[in-house]
Amino acid sequence: MQRTLDCAGRALDLSRPVVMGILNVTPDSFSDGGRFNEPDAARLQARAMSAEGAEIIDVGGESTRPGAAGVSVEEEIARVVPIIEAIRGGLDAVISVDTSKAEVMRAAVAAGAQMINDVRALREPGALEAAAELGVPVCLMHMQGEPRSMQHAPHYDDVLAEVRDFLIERAAFCERAGIARRQIVLDPGFGFGKTLQHNLWLLRNLSSFTNLDYPLLVGMSRKRMIGDVTGAALDQRLAGSLSLAVQAAQSGAHIFRVHDVRATVDALAMSTATRDVEPC
Repeated sequence: MQRTLDCAGRALDLSRPVVMGILNVTPDSFSDGGRFNEPDAARLQARAMSAEGAEIIDVGGESTRPGAAGVSVEEEIARVVPIIEAIRGGLDAVISVDTSKAEVMRAAVAAGAQMINDVRALREPGALEAAAELGVPVCLMHMQGEPRSMQHAPHYDDVLAEVRDFLIERAAFCERAGIARRQIVLDPGFGFGKTLQHNLWLLRNLSSFTNLDYPLLVGMSRKRMIGDVTGAALDQRLAGSLSLAVQAAQSGAHIFRVHDVRATVDALAMSTATRDVEPC
């Protein structure tokens, strides 16, 4: 598998775990909605996460939590573009835009974004063409249904096979549209149209995705699956988040989308050190 992503001229090394810090600029995201909507607050948070070891900052202007309402193209652009412009200067990290809309992708990349992270895997009108035109890396995520309804009794005959087949199919669509294979990242979409059992089964069998010829991104930070198992409230899920990140790293995941950057960087560093230690 390739070991780098070309992020608008910046090489991102995937030979060891890469942490993606979450920067939501929405009023209603499930963990930090409303905290970083202003450029100054966003700039400070982006720089703090970069200093803690985040190599990607993922800027999102539309919440995709269960039950979330959609926003217009104009509103999403108004949220993300000023933030990308505010954080790009002096930031030692790749800027990713978390969006499904072609117009937002174009506006965000023009403002300085170097990666696209799409929970709908470029299925919205014009998104595939826009991503191919822009030439930056794209992350394709699996989601059953839509955010408003995705957790209303999700069902699979074989969750592992269905998620894997979907991602392989979407990657093939991207390649036929002109997106280079080396610029495609996959994400099984933990918590997006999946029950606790589905999530745990996907994690237990994550090597089914990491043995594909694409980098794998995982996003499990602070998610409901942790609360379902441990009973921990949203702001008490750090230990569970770190455990899931380490398990994913041991199965070969490459990019980790998280809220708690420093703790995740340290946990992954120890996991990598154990993996790479020489016999003595």
